[in-house]
Amino acid sequence: MPSANAGDRVPVIQTHALGKVYSAGTEAEVVALKGVDMRVDRGDFVAIMGPSGSGKSTLMNLIGCLDTPTDGRYLCDGIDVATLDAEQLAILRREKIGFGFQGFHLLPRMTALENVAMPLGYAQVPPAQRTERARQALAAVGLAERAGHRPNELSGGQQQRVAIARALINQPPILLADEPTGALDSKTGEEILALFKRLRDDGHTVILITHDPEVAAHADRILVMRDGELHEEPGFGNRESGVGGAHP
Repeated sequence: MPSANAGDRVPVIQTHALGKVYSAGTEAEVVALKGVDMRVDRGDFVAIMGPSGSGKSTLMNLIGCLDTPTDGRYLCDGIDVATLDAEQLAILRREKIGFGFQGFHLLPRMTALENVAMPLGYAQVPPAQRTERARQALAAVGLAERAGHRPNELSGGQQQRVAIARALINQPPILLADEPTGALDSKTGEEILALFKRLRDDGHTVILITHDPEVAAHADRILVMRDGELHEEPGFGNRESGVGGAHP
């Protein structure tokens, strides 16, 4: 795990006064995010909590470059996303961010290996190399022996592992996981959270979106969204990363 001072490293995620307003200037205006300052360094495992409507999904969409802010600035691995056009944003998402969702989103007619290898096709990686890298990714999540199985032949936890392997296939610095244990029983959920910790120990940066305090407690830091504002949970945050302006 990183030991250098946070100021000596380029953060993987850094926002400055990030804001998002929907239907601005109309009667339906909704202020979803208000001046969010946030820093996440490589190798952090951070949980973002908050009830429905608190702004956590909006923040996730901005961090994942699936939406654009109304104001403020977002640097993803040192890159100001506001300077990128649509094609460059797509490349950044592919190279910098792996997405893991509650619903797995696996293609039912493809094997685990084919599902994991699929993003490499968009990156124009040669077929033989795709297969080898997909096998390595499945092995990394403990599913090497399930490479030839289709999703309906896998348990929920195994399907989530396949989805995580697919998210990591391009070796992105960020894994963004939205309620990844929501569809799993508690024992399987614990196994997925233990996998996140191993990925963290291997140098990945894990951002976990959840409404469940027990799930969030597995992270190194807990950030809480309340009415569009981001707050550090007391008792967490000892990894020298910041929120709320601690690292301007």
